[in-house]
Formats: sequence, structure tokens, C-alpha cells
Amino acid sequence: MVRSREWQLLSRPQGWPKPADFSLEEVEVGPPADGEVLVRNVYMSVDPYMRGRMNDGPSYAPPYQLGKPMYGGAVGVVESSTTDTLPEGACVRTNTAWQEYAVVPASRCEVVDPAGVGMAAYLGVLGMPGMTAYVGLFDIGQPKPGETVFVSAASGAVGSLVGQLARQHGCRVVGSAGNAEKVEWLTGELGFDAAFDYHGGGVLDKLRDAAPDGVDVYFDNVGGEQLGAAIECMNPFGRIAACGMISQYNERTGGPANLPLVVGKRIRLQGFIVSDHADRAPAFLEHVGGLLRSGAVRYRETVVDGIEGAVQALLDVLEGGHHLGKMVVRLSPEEA
Repeated sequence: MVRSREWQLLSRPQGWPKPADFSLEEVEVGPPADGEVLVRNVYMSVDPYMRGRMNDGPSYAPPYQLGKPMYGGAVGVVESSTTDTLPEGACVRTNTAWQEYAVVPASRCEVVDPAGVGMAAYLGVLGMPGMTAYVGLFDIGQPKPGETVFVSAASGAVGSLVGQLARQHGCRVVGSAGNAEKVEWLTGELGFDAAFDYHGGGVLDKLRDAAPDGVDVYFDNVGGEQLGAAIECMNPFGRIAACGMISQYNERTGGPANLPLVVGKRIRLQGFIVSDHADRAPAFLEHVGGLLRSGAVRYRETVVDGIEGAVQALLDVLEGGHHLGKMVVRLSPEEA
């Protein structure tokens, strides 16, 4: 038995989540049974989709249960094993994130190799956000070299990779972000052709200035005003990959008033969930892994230390805080 802490959902948020909606509990985690392993989680992921799982309603994934631990992506180390197929000391990716220790069936653990990239990369650029960027851009957006790609929330884990992949593909790339530091990172280190701060209004004018020849592909992480601006600037036969609409997760509002333009411009708008595209994982890992090894793709991680900071880290992601790249919470050292 080991002592572990875990975050539980106490109440379903009305509007924006608040710390009182969650509770950090200490529990005992028993030894693994046959076919199971005890994992010491090293990093846990916090992602915008988690807000939707706090609601009790129909969705593509079941909601979090009240009084039960929340969950999401995690990477950790096998501390105790009952199977020869997964030895102690192995680095694994699981879906048990919001707890320091977890007993997991060995069949639900994915062995990862952190050499050269670190364990947290398997929650970001080589994990679900990375594959989301890859599938959404190439399978849904289908950009052609020379086209203009607009990415909202471009400094996040998904958007920052979308922009770089589009640039590698020969596209002109425009991004939106939440402050001047993020804009500078996009146009500097990441090589975006243009970027703007969406705060302070005037998103449509800012996008028109950044994309004077219009937008051919919009990778939407935000919805709301930015979706409306993208539709206004979209060229005929443009494509919108609807990955997320974080601006509307906490405040239910109507869609953009200019949605009728989708018809006249023959725009294709398609939502997608990355788990529907599991068959694309080998191609994603080969493509993005190769770019990482060559140094053609860069990424950042914002690391919050200690499970105590997990809820605030999630709130920062939902509110578009000052973090760059992938937000992760470090629960324990990579080396025991």
C-alpha cells in the first residue's frame, strides 16, 4: 500500500470553474493484482477538453463523476509489476493523471522512450495534442502549398505545432495569441508569417491585416469572435478544422452571426475528435518525430510543480494565461 493524493470533482461548475469545485484527497493505493502494475505518475496533463467532462450531459466522452478522481493523460514509471511484459522501471503513458500513484492494467499502459525529448513530450508534441494538430491540419484542413492557414490559440500545445507543420508544408501561416510575448514567440522562434494579440477587440481587422489575401484553412481552437472573423476572411472553398471552442466552454453563447457565409463561400466546416483517428498514429509519429529529430519543429512546456497546483494550472489554460506551449504538472522526479 502507498499513500497517494488525487483531485476529485466535488460539484459541476456553473460557468467558469472555481477552486471550490474540486477537492484534493489523500488515499491508499493497494498493490497491483495479476496483470496490473503500480505506476508512479511523473507528469500529468491539463487540457481544455477537461472542462467539458465536468458537465453532466451527452458528449463524445463520459463525464467526470462527482466524488471520484478526475483523469487524463499521464506519464510515469512502473514501480511494481505482476507481469513479465511490463517490468519495473519502464516509462509508460496512461490515462490516470489526477493522482500521484495509480494501479493500472498492463494492457492499458503504453511504453514510451523519453531519451532526447523527456517524458513530458509524450503529453504534448508527441502525445494527444501533437496528433490533434497533425490530424486536424492534414486530414481535415487539407492545406495546399501556397495557401494561407490561420490558427487561433496558436501559442498552445496544439496550435503551435499546427503552425509549424503548415509552414513545413509550404503554407503562409497566421496565428492569434493572448499577449505580446506569445505573439513574439510565434513570429520569432516558430517562424509564423504573422500573428496578432486577440485582446482588445478588432479581431476581424487584425486578421484582415495579417491575411490580406484571405484565409484558405482555419484551425479553430477558440470559436466565438475568432471563428466569425475567419469565416468573414475565408476564401471560397475554404476549410475549417473545428478542434475546440474554448471561448464558449464556460459561457454558452450563440454562433457567429455570419454563418450564412459558409453557404455562399462553399466553406467546409468539420469538427473532429482525435481519438477517432487512432489509425493515423504511426504516420503522425514518423512525420513529427522526424521533424523533431532534425530540429525543424520546436516546442515548449510550462511545468507546474506539485499536484497541489493542478487545478490552478487547468484554470490558467482555460483562461488563456501566460503559459507557452503544453501545460503539465510535475508530480514526482523523473528519476526516483
